[in-house]
Amino acid sequence: MKPITRIAPDVGWLPISFVNVYFIGRPGGAWAMVDAGLPGRAHQILEAAEARFGSGSRPQAILLTHGHWDHAGSALALAEIWDVPILAHRMEKPYLTAMSDYPPPDPTVGGAMAFLSRFMPSGSRNFGDRLRELQPNEVPAVAGWEWLATPGHSPGHVSFFRPSDRVLLAGDAFATMNMDSWAGLISGKRTLARAGAPFNTDWDATRSSVKELAKLRPNVVGCGHGIPRCDAELPARLEQFAERFRAPRTGRYVRRPARTDERGIISLPPAPFDPVPFATAGALILAGIALGAGYLDDQRRR
Repeated sequence: MKPITRIAPDVGWLPISFVNVYFIGRPGGAWAMVDAGLPGRAHQILEAAEARFGSGSRPQAILLTHGHWDHAGSALALAEIWDVPILAHRMEKPYLTAMSDYPPPDPTVGGAMAFLSRFMPSGSRNFGDRLRELQPNEVPAVAGWEWLATPGHSPGHVSFFRPSDRVLLAGDAFATMNMDSWAGLISGKRTLARAGAPFNTDWDATRSSVKELAKLRPNVVGCGHGIPRCDAELPARLEQFAERFRAPRTGRYVRRPARTDERGIISLPPAPFDPVPFATAGALILAGIALGAGYLDDQRRR
């Protein structure tokens, strides 16, 4: 079992495969969990939480930066075990109550994560009456924290910030690893980069959110993907990253965002032609022909 690692006073980090879960609070006191990792990882998260906070301890709430499958996958299972609410922004509600699917990912933006997005789920889930709406200027159970709307990666994406020591939990507003590069994705080398490019459905909003977060000049940054960062150069590096932030050159949502409201998708830009499925199908057909030819040759030799 991986232990929870301290990244700031009363803030712990737990990597779950390629995505991160965070814990706010100290043993013996009230605490909350930020994001809930991949589906099927409730037991792993539960064991880590009990090792940190004590057997039988439970959070006041599960806080979601957004509801994508890799950030909310084990949320309902844990909420039922702990008997606690799941809190998210109101613009995430349609995707967490099965009212609407998320806008589909765009594999044509290019890069490692874009390729992999073809095999990742983008549908909705239903948290039922466990779901609660985040209230303005309030982060339940964890004093001194605030949440900020940081849309772009999803319509209701939020980030969590503690002004007293400038600790930022940024979800997928950006990442501390290069997810567009196969080398960056495999190595996890620390850098500031775009998060989940194929899932960003409003690039102007994403850019604005990154710029707003840079203005906070955080001392510690924990994102949804990558090793958390804490160094003296971080505020300046994040400011430079925000100034240079660019959308991909091409892609479904680069020039026109997905339009959404409190009920979900309103309209989507047309999907660009994606040659990969056809190339894959062609390769499979050719492989089948080759295998078939080999089989026939074997039959003739017999």
